Amino acid sequence: MRTWGWTFSIAVGLTALLTAASSAQPSATRVRHRAVPAEPVVVELFTAQGCSGCPEANARIETVAAEPGVIALTYAVDYWDYLGWADTFARPEFAQRQRDYRRALQIRNVSTPQVVIDGRRQAPASIEAIQVAIDEEAARRVFPPEVEFRETGDRVGVGSGRAPVGGAEVVAVVYTPGPQTVEISGGDNRGQKVRHVNVVRSVRVLGPWTGRPVLYALPEQAGSDQAVAVLVQARDDRRILTAAVLDAR
Repeated sequence: MRTWGWTFSIAVGLTALLTAASSAQPSATRVRHRAVPAEPVVVELFTAQGCSGCPEANARIETVAAEPGVIALTYAVDYWDYLGWADTFARPEFAQRQRDYRRALQIRNVSTPQVVIDGRRQAPASIEAIQVAIDEEAARRVFPPEVEFRETGDRVGVGSGRAPVGGAEVVAVVYTPGPQTVEISGGDNRGQKVRHVNVVRSVRVLGPWTGRPVLYALPEQAGSDQAVAVLVQARDDRRILTAAVLDAR
């Protein structure tokens, strides 16, 4: 089993908890050199195959996804299906996640493409703006809880730390790593081949995190080509405290 992204050696309290539980092809776009964040930064793209402006944003997120220290996730939404093409990756819960961000970020409406950085802010879908936001959000991380996957790949532990007001939750995002291309035969993008990266397949809340070490069972991955990103996310303002990835097996 391999892990990638960011996994950590966990605090003593979490180690004891774990022991007890045992009894892409990168885009050709040039990007500026930047330091790897000390903690991973989560970049979430809300997109749709029926959105005429989305293929360009997809390509920019693919460029960002190739950079160390970034966990890029693509969520397909279904509210453009009425234009004549049913998005092949969309699920209602992905649009609900976007609506949750709308409330937390106090945005008037949801739209695509939308890029959300670490659950704290939205950013224009340009390489320069996204990278500036990544750097700024990485600097906000102060002693985040540590995350560790069990060697068996079926559980994840979150260590101790300071929980935000209102509490936090541990979220498992199952996705297909790397690029995928879909040929569109209807709607605004008819005749185009739309490329996506790190397409999300499911989102599930594993349970609460209150600042004390906790261990959760991971959802079963749909296949050997699936990866899991674990996010520790504030309930009220939706900011992401930390994240880690269990690579596809």
